[in-house]
Amino acid sequence: MTDAIVTPLTQALAEGKLTREELKSFMKRSNAPGLRRLALWGLVLAATTWLISLTWTSWLIWPAMFLHGIVLVHHFSLQHECVHYTVFRTRWLNDLVGQICGLIIILPHRFFRYEHCDHHTHTQITGEDPEMVPMPQNLRDYLLYLSAIPYWRTKLTELFRHASGRLSEGELRFIPKVEHQAVYRDARIMVALYASAFLAMALTGWWGLLWYWLIPLILGEPVMRFIRMTEHVGRPTVAQMSENTRTNLVSAPWRFLCWNMNYHAEHHYVASVPFYALPRLHEKLKDHIFVEPGGYLAAHRDILGQIRTSHEARPK
Repeated sequence: MTDAIVTPLTQALAEGKLTREELKSFMKRSNAPGLRRLALWGLVLAATTWLISLTWTSWLIWPAMFLHGIVLVHHFSLQHECVHYTVFRTRWLNDLVGQICGLIIILPHRFFRYEHCDHHTHTQITGEDPEMVPMPQNLRDYLLYLSAIPYWRTKLTELFRHASGRLSEGELRFIPKVEHQAVYRDARIMVALYASAFLAMALTGWWGLLWYWLIPLILGEPVMRFIRMTEHVGRPTVAQMSENTRTNLVSAPWRFLCWNMNYHAEHHYVASVPFYALPRLHEKLKDHIFVEPGGYLAAHRDILGQIRTSHEARPK
């Protein structure tokens, strides 16, 4: 007889943190909350787009593009939820919205789904978690990560490698062989769409996509790096979910933008719980997980404190 596999969910059930009846209520899915949030999301996106148009002839276009970029990069949060099929009850709606988000932030949806699944399987395990952000060894590494330069280098390399029909050794581990050609096809379609868009701009002389999309995306990505660091960086590199993941208590605007992914430890405990049920799940698990009441800034103070302590402990 083999021992039963212990997962964060079964552990939470066994420890009495959740009952099966509560779990069923948390996992109940509906199209309505996602559609309402998506409609409001569209209004916010329209407002920041209009702000760029309003400041077109002024230096204020740069802060406008930065604000717009913050909204654009948070399509990652929406795509992430679509990967888990938790935005809508209807499966194809999750796939459609996820594909659109991936096109906006240059992240093929199918590939991200497999990569992210492996992240949940091997969370914060060095050498196994494909999304693991290593703890910066010094302030230079910390600032370099926040610049988003390593991120863009990695993601663009991935995209063009897949478009050329190649997977890395690590990717071969988590992408099923039957899906290899589909991953290659997705990358080629994405590259072709981007190439077509730039060709159209060159032919027409209208370079608006640079100002409404690409430059804001580049300006906003460091904000996403700042947020992504707070999820796991500085937490122990162990399999225990109550230790390796950080939940951040943040204000309503940030919760809106990140689709409640600030409740990250709760999400890792039960990844199939929709975004709108995570605040309720938090109330059940908050005494069992690591919660940063000071939000993103406090999480970074903790990370910087660990970097400083590590530096001071090194032999002179």
